[in-house]
Amino acid sequence: MREVGFGVRRFNDIQRNTGAPREMLTARLRSLEEAGILTRNRYSEHPPRYDYELTEAGRALIPILRDLRTWGERFATPRLERGRD
Repeated sequence: MREVGFGVRRFNDIQRNTGAPREMLTARLRSLEEAGILTRNRYSEHPPRYDYELTEAGRALIPILRDLRTWGERFATPRLERGRD
C-alpha cells in the first residue's frame, strides 16, 4: 500500500523496495485488490504482467496512514528509545 501510494506500480519494483518474499507480496496484493483498495492493470500480454494503482478507497486511506506514521514518529519512537517506561 505504501509503495503504490508513493507511485511504485510494478510488482518487481514493489518487491525490490520492500524486500517482501514473492509469495507473501502476491498474497498481500491480492487481498488489497479483493478489499477494493488496489486495482490490477495488465500492461504486457506476453508474458502477462500487471501494475497496481490505488482505487478511490485506497487513495482515501493515504491521509490516515500519513497521520498514523506521524503519530508513531512522535509518540512511539521516543518511548521505544527510552526503554518503554
